[in-house]
Order: sequence, then structure tokens, then C-alpha cells
Amino acid sequence: MDVIVNADDIGISGVVNTATFDFIRKGRVTSATLLANGPSIEEACAQLSDYPACSFGVHLNVTEFRPLSGPDKLWQILNDEGEFKEFLVRQAPIGRDLSYGIFEEFCAQIDKLQSLGVQISHIDSHNYVLSIPRMLPILKRVQRRYGIRKARISRNIYARNLLKDQSVTPQTLGMDPETGDPGQLSLRVKKWAYNWALRNYYRTKTTDGFSGFRLFYEYARNLPMKHRSFEVNVHPANPYYDAAGEEQILASAWEDQLDFPVRLISYDQLG
Repeated sequence: MDVIVNADDIGISGVVNTATFDFIRKGRVTSATLLANGPSIEEACAQLSDYPACSFGVHLNVTEFRPLSGPDKLWQILNDEGEFKEFLVRQAPIGRDLSYGIFEEFCAQIDKLQSLGVQISHIDSHNYVLSIPRMLPILKRVQRRYGIRKARISRNIYARNLLKDQSVTPQTLGMDPETGDPGQLSLRVKKWAYNWALRNYYRTKTTDGFSGFRLFYEYARNLPMKHRSFEVNVHPANPYYDAAGEEQILASAWEDQLDFPVRLISYDQLG
């Protein structure tokens, strides 16, 4: 199986930048995505040329920090300080004005990275906002404008009995403790439909599977997998995930603990 290990959130802080580049240098992270409106994005982009084997994508963001495009069309998802408020984009009705505002913001974020010399390999999103179905048309407009034909799918493996059998928590598996595992058939069908549309409207290359790293690791050790390619995301120096042992496992020879061979690749190598 080809596995992309993607570190989210480069640019969010100097600590995260340092931890992420250390994993890239050691060959444990093969891809990373950049938070264009993060407070440490310039210092991160200045180092990218030191890691030619790693692919770098854009971590589109409408849930944290100040927008790059201005507040006029985004007011519904901003707080009183003019910064994105984490969950408002999931609650607000995305009408014509807000849809265009989000599109303009995504474009501003890509323009910012390109101005800093980033060759963008693929698209994903902060706090998984692009997995919201009503965001898909916005994503497709962005892809067409910039000709970016690789993107992250919505998570498509589930914990099943791992929470009980392995005595682990949703946090350990990289899932929101409030939502846990989406066991409803209707939700799984919606995720399948979203991933189909992502791949087929404005033809987009994706991996066969995607999940958080710890969920993939536990799943692959306990359940059969038939994916030819898989993306896992990691979050170096993020205490939410580090408390669950993500970095310790990532730094180990975790591939040797699986019953199938793994080849670590970047998004640039995803054919």
C-alpha cells in the first residue's frame, strides 16, 4: 500500500513548524499542508526548499485567525474581533454572498502561498471544513481557477469495534469525542457520495482512503485493508494528538507492525 503521511497546520506556530520539519527530515512525514493565514507562515515557507522530497499543499482555513480577503462577505463566520470563529461555518447558511466570500478567501490564501514561492501539490482544509457537502461547489471553483487536481477525501474508514476491543478513546483515534464514529449507514452513504463527486466533477486525483494516523494504525493492525493508496494526517506538537501517543508511534518503525507492505510517498508521487 502507498501511504501519504501528511502533517497538517504548518504555519500555525513556530513550535509546530519545528516539529513538522523534524519529522520531514527524518522521513516520517512525506507531505504537509500550509495554513496561509497562520501567524508563522512566512518563516515556514522560507524553509520549504530544504525539503525537496516532501510535497506541500494548502490547508484552506475558515475556522481560525483573521481572513486575508477582508471581512465584508465573511461577517457571518467571524467573531467580534474580525477573526474566524471555529464552528460558525458549520452552522451558518452558506448563501450566495457567503459562498463567494469563502471562495475569495480561499483564493487569497492560495495567492499568498504562491507569492511565497510554494508549488502547491494538493488541497485539504483546517478542521475538515471541505468535507461539508455545501462546500464542495466552492472547492471545485477553486480547483478550476488554479488547476489543482489533487485533494483530500472525506474520512472513509471507521473505528467499528476498535473503541471497545482495544480500550481506546475517540481522542486516541483522532476523532472528535463528541461525534465519535459515524456508524449510521446514511452518513456513510453521504460520505461515499461526497468522495465520488470530489473525484469526478472536475476530475481530481485522490487516495483510496483517508483517516487520522492513529485510527489507520489501529485499524491496519486489527482489520483487513484493500486500499491501494491511503492518506493519514498527523499533527506534530499538537497536545490534543500527542496526548494519545501519535508522535511516539509516528517516530517508530510502525510500518513493520502491519501485515502488508507499506511504501511512504508524497502527493507529488500519487499517480
